[in-house]
Amino acid sequence: MENTGLGILSLLLAVPVLGAIFLMFIPETFERAIKGASMVFSLVALGVAATVLSQFDGRSFHFQMMEAVPFLPSIGVQWKVGVDGISIWLVVLTTFLTVVANWFSYYIKTRVKTYFVLLQFLQMAMLGVFVSLDLILFYAFFEASLVPMALLVYIWGGSDRAYAARKFFIYTFGASIFMLIGMIALAMQMQKVTGAMTFDLVAIQAQVANGALWANAMQMQTVVFWTFAVAMMVKCPMFPFHTWLPDAHTEAPTAGSVILAGVLLKMGTFGFLRFCLPLFPEAMQNAVPILMTLCVIGIVYGAIVATMQDDVKKLVAYSSVAHMGFVMLGIVSLSSNGLLGGAYQQLNHGISTGALFLLIGLLYERIHTRKFADMGGLKAQMPIFAALFLIVMFSSVGLPGTNGFIGEFLAMMGAFQAGMAGAFGLNIWLPVIAGTGVVFAAVYLLKMFMQVFYGPITNPDLLRLKDIKTHEIVLVGMFIVLIFWVGFIPTPL
Repeated sequence: MENTGLGILSLLLAVPVLGAIFLMFIPETFERAIKGASMVFSLVALGVAATVLSQFDGRSFHFQMMEAVPFLPSIGVQWKVGVDGISIWLVVLTTFLTVVANWFSYYIKTRVKTYFVLLQFLQMAMLGVFVSLDLILFYAFFEASLVPMALLVYIWGGSDRAYAARKFFIYTFGASIFMLIGMIALAMQMQKVTGAMTFDLVAIQAQVANGALWANAMQMQTVVFWTFAVAMMVKCPMFPFHTWLPDAHTEAPTAGSVILAGVLLKMGTFGFLRFCLPLFPEAMQNAVPILMTLCVIGIVYGAIVATMQDDVKKLVAYSSVAHMGFVMLGIVSLSSNGLLGGAYQQLNHGISTGALFLLIGLLYERIHTRKFADMGGLKAQMPIFAALFLIVMFSSVGLPGTNGFIGEFLAMMGAFQAGMAGAFGLNIWLPVIAGTGVVFAAVYLLKMFMQVFYGPITNPDLLRLKDIKTHEIVLVGMFIVLIFWVGFIPTPL
């Protein structure tokens, strides 16, 4: 049911905005107050998201808690938000990972207020992407997320942070411009069919469902589809648009890497589920052979390049290219199992890879290096840390009993079903080749674990290392709980 006023979802978006404004009035020298206030507002946002989840009816396939307020009625733009089974869990994941990012950002010592203000605005933009039901509103939030993330990399990143931030911004902003053009074309097509221009996603879906929107307009549907698809392929990212990701991940501060892997990449896969599938059904079906081929190339390429890395963070960055390939593999199979697997896997990747980047960040704060050559034998010095790392690594591999298994299994099953049925001109070989990515994942992650935690200690500085602290165990432990909870009790989305 649609509410013609503001409600709980608007409140959810308002919390981080109010947090950012509040932080602006705290003197820069009051660092502990800034960090504490940012954490409080992030916890409040998590609480509001939990309330939204508690009110959500998982049995319904429709948008829920919808709010609609006219904004620019002359051109059909409105403030319209809502959640469904695709977005609700991404909303919760976003608020959870923002709390984690706040918690881990205790080590930030320079421009502290600016950092946490950007973090709050980033949370608002990410949440806005997942709840928007108006195309222009979605675009505004989609673009708004670029600025704080790019600045987090540019100001607090590594030695090549300027290059990584520029590359991230140019890639994603450039692709999004084409999506905006596609949105305008879509609204004009709605005006042609219904007599009224609108960017209302629900209204557009209704016209697609009854066959009116794209009647005798297949060429236009195809062109508009690709404007959306390319923007989402860059955001995922899919091969060959992935080259910005390893640089951004490697140079970003740890909290930035956690949010980038856990949430920002999901905007691309979410966009396919929210827009490409329901709005352009025939064009999506025609594009399946191309998209699945790119998915398989990305899986194999990302896995092979990951095995060649000598930097732990860059290895996990390339593993994300492969893992997001599995997410998209399930989605573009267009089978029920594949779509469900893709939806699961995008959440599970956020949990597993977010935890990996967190652990790598904890290690980097101690030894100030990410090179395998400077590590080795850490299990003797940090046995608890090694055990936690092993659990998270197994979840990333997709070991049964962990969260990584169910999504990857369903995505592969969906791809095999589509290939065996010969749907959309596919064959069995694409999913077979994609399956080698699972083997490569075990190889490069086990190789990383052995090089970091076993063997002789060649770096004398490592002999002074102390094991993970209690508050850090609690932080990582939240991810461990999610890993086993989803692994043993995979709740329907």
